[in-house]
Amino acid sequence: MSANQKSDRNQRYPGNEPSSQRAFHRPEDLTGWGAERDLSYPGEFPFTRGIYPTGYRSRLWTMRQYAGYGSARESNARYRYLLSQGTTGLSVAFDLPTQIGLDSDHPMARGEVGRSGVAIDSLEDMETLFEGIPLERVSTSMTINATAPILLALYFAVAEKQGADLAKLSGTAQNDILKEYIARGTYIYPPPAALRLVTDIFAYCRERAPEWNTISVSGYHIREAGSTAAQEIAFTLANAIAYVEAAIRRGLAVDAFAPRISFFLNAHNNFLEEIGKFRAARRLWARIARARLKAKNPRSWMFRFHAQTGGSTLTAQQPDVNIARVTLQALAAVLGGAQSLHTNAFDEALALPTEESALVALRTQQIIAHESGVANTPDPVGGSYTMEKLTNDLQVAAEEYLRKIDALGGMPQAIENGYVQREIQQAAFKTQQKIESGERMVVGVNRYQEQAKANTPILKIDPEIERQQVERVRRLRKRRDDARVRAALAAVEAAARSDQNVMPAIFQAVKAYATVGEISDAMRQVFGEYRESVVI
Repeated sequence: MSANQKSDRNQRYPGNEPSSQRAFHRPEDLTGWGAERDLSYPGEFPFTRGIYPTGYRSRLWTMRQYAGYGSARESNARYRYLLSQGTTGLSVAFDLPTQIGLDSDHPMARGEVGRSGVAIDSLEDMETLFEGIPLERVSTSMTINATAPILLALYFAVAEKQGADLAKLSGTAQNDILKEYIARGTYIYPPPAALRLVTDIFAYCRERAPEWNTISVSGYHIREAGSTAAQEIAFTLANAIAYVEAAIRRGLAVDAFAPRISFFLNAHNNFLEEIGKFRAARRLWARIARARLKAKNPRSWMFRFHAQTGGSTLTAQQPDVNIARVTLQALAAVLGGAQSLHTNAFDEALALPTEESALVALRTQQIIAHESGVANTPDPVGGSYTMEKLTNDLQVAAEEYLRKIDALGGMPQAIENGYVQREIQQAAFKTQQKIESGERMVVGVNRYQEQAKANTPILKIDPEIERQQVERVRRLRKRRDDARVRAALAAVEAAARSDQNVMPAIFQAVKAYATVGEISDAMRQVFGEYRESVVI
């Protein structure tokens, strides 16, 4: 290169502008970065390039479409339909009463039964939900937290009645209660009791269902509440650290349960940033698990994660355009190395998905898997200056948050004093300001609007479903063995008052056809209920 050419280049790209403002990235932007230390190979520590050497070449990600609405009968039909269309894993959405431990006939459940997911009151409903679906041959994820011990016991009871070996069951209970206090709100008990239930599941599954993922530490809902990508990484990993430390305090060895920890992240709109986020989270967790948490088993270092496309990014305006958003987000998750993926339906800003929109969402994954070619190479974006810079920057920003949380005494204390909630609220407020000012463009909302409203068919939940569900749970109470139920509930309460693992008692209670609300109430008698402090 001539002197004039070098001078011209230096004038165009002086090198002293902020990295985010540069036209492109170059080797000097990776100061301190080492390919062997920070990148390595797929399947090798720190797993920046993925946790498996072959990526998706030997096995595609699980196409796990999140579904559930109305009664168990309607949801069972949807699951069978999705399985017939190529879904490779189930993901159960429960209605709000089920999530907070209320039976369908509770006064506070009125108007919410079967609305945001499927209503499950007892083993009878769970049997109907999975009728004709062999649980030993399907992987099931359940988005359930405060009542996770009960719903997990119900699932195991159905599997047992099917003749399945619990040791062969695969799936995940979300079981991430800390993010409920941060971002979602479906908690029941105060944090210390809730953490105890989380670790009881760890210990119980280690003995009875060793292939079950005992927790899915969720950054998804944190991002839906308005966090940045760096905050999503940091707050998710801070929660994971809190769970591991709580389990160690209960006497569990880290490598006895850490290999079954999984994660759940959002796939948002900023395509390159999202890929970098997944890579940064994977590398950071590997280093935390090995150095800070002292895990020795390499499987304990692996950041296995499910991704879901961003619900908060979907627009009610021009809903068909959401198909493009979901496609980009899903592609980012695949390029970021997700182990399983849910793609949102284009009509979810309006209602729960119809059968048609759910099929389009599933086909989106199948096209990426089988037609795009991106699954042929592990981490095809690895080594890009821009991608490695984004990955590094997100890791550094996340580490700064983790240091602040440690200084506050850990994640439970940071939640209790409102630090985490305030950070998310401020980030969400700044984003909304940018949208309203037009600085951040949202197609169809603040740019390229259409006056005519889209005539999109939406799924409507028949109010009759709630009446039928209420009658179903009332009939159950009349025909079951009341003495057996009372004894089982007393055993749950006694276990909660002791230092025993509550899961065996809950398992016996669900098999006696005690309801979700009754079992939750037995523990409410011991633990009480959490009341959120106002964060200002």
